[in-house]
Order: sequence, then C-alpha cells, then structure tokens
Amino acid sequence: MIIYNVTVNIDESIQADWVEWMRKVHIPDVLKTGCFHEARFTRVVVNEEMGITYSIQYLCDSTEVLQHYADNFAPKLQKDVKDRYGDKFNAFRTMLEVVDVLVVNK
Repeated sequence: MIIYNVTVNIDESIQADWVEWMRKVHIPDVLKTGCFHEARFTRVVVNEEMGITYSIQYLCDSTEVLQHYADNFAPKLQKDVKDRYGDKFNAFRTMLEVVDVLVVNK
C-alpha cells in the first residue's frame, strides 16, 4: 500500500474557506479519480510562526496507481487549488510505502 501525503501550510486568512473547500470539493474530486480508496484529512499540531499546517493522506494500492494519478489527474487538480488560493498556501508532497500495519489486540 502507498500513502500519498500532501502537507499544506495555509495563510490564516483563508483557513475556514480552504478547509470547507477541501472537505466538500477538492478531496472528493481526488477520490473520484478512482486512484485512491481512502483519504485522511488532518491538522498538524505544532506551534507555528506563520500559517496553519494540514496533511491530507490518500491511500492507494501501488506506485503505478500513484503515477497514473500524477500523470492524468494531478496537474488539473493542483491548478484548481492554485487558481482559487494563489500564493496563500504552500504544499509539498511525499510518497510513503507501508511496510507493515501493527494492531493492538484487546
């Protein structure tokens, strides 16, 4: 399993609108590509000098699926965010490969 992690630092002035748009529009649009089977939308809990940081983690089955997403869907979806919020955010992306999942037995 692959986790496609998008970490975004946003300007506080757009936080409410950005969170709502991510939840109602952008994340659902990413999921509608069929490349991912789950998304986790989290806030990074740190004291920051500027902005507020979030992490969106999308789960997919393989690097090939992620590459398909990157080649066929990501440019338009990333442009949509840039067109809406301009320079009021900064994003970086990482790919994580799940090595193991450990569960506590109760």
